[in-house]
Amino acid sequence: MLCFSLLAWGYWYNLSLQALPAVQPQPIYQGSSREKEIALTVNVFWGEEYLPQMLDILEKEKVQATFFIGGQWAEQFPGLTRKIHQKGHEIGSHGYAHPHPDQLSVSGNLQDIRRAEEVLVKITGERPKLFAPPYGEHGPAVLQAAWEAGYRTILWSVDTVDWQRPEPQVISSRVLEKAHNGAIVLMHPTAPTVEALPVIIKELKARGYRLITVSHLLRHLEGDQQPGTTNKT
Repeated sequence: MLCFSLLAWGYWYNLSLQALPAVQPQPIYQGSSREKEIALTVNVFWGEEYLPQMLDILEKEKVQATFFIGGQWAEQFPGLTRKIHQKGHEIGSHGYAHPHPDQLSVSGNLQDIRRAEEVLVKITGERPKLFAPPYGEHGPAVLQAAWEAGYRTILWSVDTVDWQRPEPQVISSRVLEKAHNGAIVLMHPTAPTVEALPVIIKELKARGYRLITVSHLLRHLEGDQQPGTTNKT
């Protein structure tokens, strides 16, 4: 009986290994620490009233950012979504309905990601390649679903926590105090973020940082020994 149980367990274990991808998906927190580059990212599921101002600032400063846009939001504001894309900014996926991804199965996450993809492709004509999970949740089911859908899961190494709407100087200080090579900065469209953004951009430029999209940031990860798996700082 024991022998049979061991054999059954071994059979199940081998099947479970076969079900796993050859390379386990991992979230990306930052780019290469060797490059003086920073990516500004904006998660969009609300705050549409502040996006035109953010776009004007980015255009004036000649900076391209990465906007992770929720599919449900994009359906409500297709013109604004298209404008972000036409301004040359990178469009990533923020899922469709902004669920708690860690509460969904792999199939549930896949459904949400693919539904968002359909919306974003219809509006912009391009398929997103990057996925920023809502709430930053990145359990195994989330990572597996993103990997199966062909996305790289993007988190951050500098969090403005601007959704709490602190004073603009608090937002700029959070970025400037933690700025580092390869940083991915998380922002949202809020009034204080709009006010802090010019200060952040000017100071980062003054320090010699190149402000680029996440996809450009990731190009320099290939030579790193542990690309993209560094803990948040």
